[in-house]
Amino acid sequence: MENNDPTERLKLKFGDDTFIKQATKDDIDTLWLPVEKIVAVLQHLKQEIDKPFLFLFDLTAVDERSRKKDIDYPGSSFTLVYTLFSFDRNTFLRIKVALAGDHPLAPSITKLWSNANWYEREVYDMFGIKFDGHPHLTRILMPLTWEGHPLRKEHPARATEMGPFSLWDEKQDREQAALQFRPEEWGMELHSGDSDFMFLNIGPQHPGTHGVLRIILQLDGEDIVDAVPEIGFHHRGAEKMAERQSWHTYIPYTDRIDYLAGVNNNLAYLLSVERLAGIEIPERAKVIRVMMCELFRIASHLVWYGTFAQDLGQLSPVFYMFTDRERVFDIVEAVCGGRMHPNWFRIGGVAQDLPVGWDGLVKKFIDYFPGRLREYDKLVMRNSLFKARTKGIGIFTAEEAIAWGATGANLRACGYDWDFRKKRPYSGYEMFDFDIPLGNNGDCYDRAIVRVEEMRQSLRIIEQCWKNMPEGPYKADHPLTTPPVKKNTMQDIETLITHFLGVSWGPVIPPGEAMSCIEAPKGANGYYAISDGSTSPYRVRIRTPSFAHMQMVPYISRGYTVSDLLSILGAMDYVLADIDR
Repeated sequence: MENNDPTERLKLKFGDDTFIKQATKDDIDTLWLPVEKIVAVLQHLKQEIDKPFLFLFDLTAVDERSRKKDIDYPGSSFTLVYTLFSFDRNTFLRIKVALAGDHPLAPSITKLWSNANWYEREVYDMFGIKFDGHPHLTRILMPLTWEGHPLRKEHPARATEMGPFSLWDEKQDREQAALQFRPEEWGMELHSGDSDFMFLNIGPQHPGTHGVLRIILQLDGEDIVDAVPEIGFHHRGAEKMAERQSWHTYIPYTDRIDYLAGVNNNLAYLLSVERLAGIEIPERAKVIRVMMCELFRIASHLVWYGTFAQDLGQLSPVFYMFTDRERVFDIVEAVCGGRMHPNWFRIGGVAQDLPVGWDGLVKKFIDYFPGRLREYDKLVMRNSLFKARTKGIGIFTAEEAIAWGATGANLRACGYDWDFRKKRPYSGYEMFDFDIPLGNNGDCYDRAIVRVEEMRQSLRIIEQCWKNMPEGPYKADHPLTTPPVKKNTMQDIETLITHFLGVSWGPVIPPGEAMSCIEAPKGANGYYAISDGSTSPYRVRIRTPSFAHMQMVPYISRGYTVSDLLSILGAMDYVLADIDR
């Protein structure tokens, strides 16, 4: 009988002494191996074992040089971290490689996974780690002229540490020259037969790019031959900021990652912190979190719905849908005090209990919204022009989606039944009854069908929260929750001191590492948090769905026209801050 434990299979094939197993707080199998074995091991996991790890969930790095390490922790200057996922096993696997020296080299895995291309470029950009065999290893988030690698520990975290900015003539000329697109550097031909290709900039200021994004198109007439997305215009160093914030004061920064998803970002981050700290969340807090996340899912999808229709020529829907989004924000504001960026979830639960009258506001929306969705079906989904510009456009299969790292509605539109809320429930989602909408064709229209139906399913979840909101505390009774329950701080000086220290210095999270993965409105969103036992994270890695989806755009755009590109971009539902972080 075959042994299905991937760790044991690896030891049998490559030798017991090849791997060092590391204990983690998230219980994900974590294996260290020599850099020279990484390609063979990953190839074995993807192509040769039963129920393979087909999905490269993330690839990142850690600067280990100033970390307080355990005795059994492999020594290294930098660590490469490969996070794999097997849909058949419903299991994550973390592979680590220790790299020595200030400018280490590792083999590229772009021939194994298509989506490794941008991840390796990001690691090179942020850490200076080079990948042998990468087809085009250049910076991706920082300007080409940037000096240093921002996620190295010696790189300044604040502008005030870098000296005053000045722009002299030579520097301006150098920056302008760096913006010049040179097709030959990307392996693009200038001519085809007896015709010349045209190179067209879409963006960085263009209504169809939904933010500051530049896409350089190689065109043969109106047909797209190739495309090169240029990202990084929204890069704010969100992962670097984590290293200088306390575990508690970093929460507001997560609001701004996918700035349409609000508390979903808080939840993804806090789940990893709570695993590190060993905090159990009360049932009431879980249900409150779920309700708020689903309200934000509807709000996010309404922005996508209205702007997608606008991209394709309809002006009215965006006004109607933004008005309904305001109804969602009325509830969010009443509960949280904030709207787009409520910063309301806390380590151990939520900031305060639900206010008096919350149930009336939620019930009013539950009764109101289904009728509006039916109207939008008539206005948008059944519109002949909308169908003509989305059906059969931007098609990809489930296998292609997995190869490129697509998740969420973009994966489910291919008919692949996968939703982390169902398959790997978190925050109490296992208690709720809802369906997973699926498409059949993997085109722009099916991606729209899935998201529209997801709003109806979110409404089902919200209604169950409204009907079955449990009694009890809204925050865990744990010393590392921040801040402690307010009424306790008025009763004894010890809790007041804990409150003061937790907010000013931040809680001391025990050493270790943990990753979370949630089903965010745009797809799989993961936070990988590492603590060395201090009041700030040693490293926080943010795996966003939009980064993977944007990387896929050139692949699914080839052969279509420029106008089709706007359909493809709109149907992807990305946010630039979610890409750039």
